[in-house]
Amino acid sequence: MTTALDTALNAADGALRTLFAAPRASRACPTVPGEKTELALQDKALSGALMRVNHVGEVCAQALYAAQALGTRDPALREHFLQASREEGDHLAWTKARLDELGARPSLLNPLWYAGAFGLGLVASRLGDRLSLGFVVETERQVEAHLAGHLERLPQGDHESRAIVAQMKDDEALHAREAEQAGALQLPEPVKALMRSAARVMTTTAHYI
Repeated sequence: MTTALDTALNAADGALRTLFAAPRASRACPTVPGEKTELALQDKALSGALMRVNHVGEVCAQALYAAQALGTRDPALREHFLQASREEGDHLAWTKARLDELGARPSLLNPLWYAGAFGLGLVASRLGDRLSLGFVVETERQVEAHLAGHLERLPQGDHESRAIVAQMKDDEALHAREAEQAGALQLPEPVKALMRSAARVMTTTAHYI
């Protein structure tokens, strides 16, 4: 009971910190030594929009992992989710800092994105730990592909944003592998397709709002 209560309080605290506090990273932000970004206004606006989308993804990651940690009864798996959340917290801090540097704002809909992702995480956890891990695998693979697309779209001269996205991409791939090794079940194709559709709605909206 105490562990469950502690986890619930941590989830509430995590929501408030994710949405309203300045995130702090445990790792240094990736940089490109000797390279400095010089962007035209149009390129700066594009980078800001893309990094806003990436920041939304990290807001959702915090919600998903918090919900899955809350939903599992396995202490080891709970710690697995919480550790992944802490690592994703670096991404949250990096993307927010980069938004500030670009003079761009986070999505105005972040509370909505967080609530939706938290609900999805709870649903996934109720389906059983192995399916919950399968949800992690598919989410991380889709995010990895999404980040690869951003590496193609980001201005070549935006060295800071590109370094951040490249490191995030590597981390997401690692989280997917770790979930597989923990016993994840593969999700049915219709569920994967639904997740892709929901992600498109979110990323398209967050690009502008």
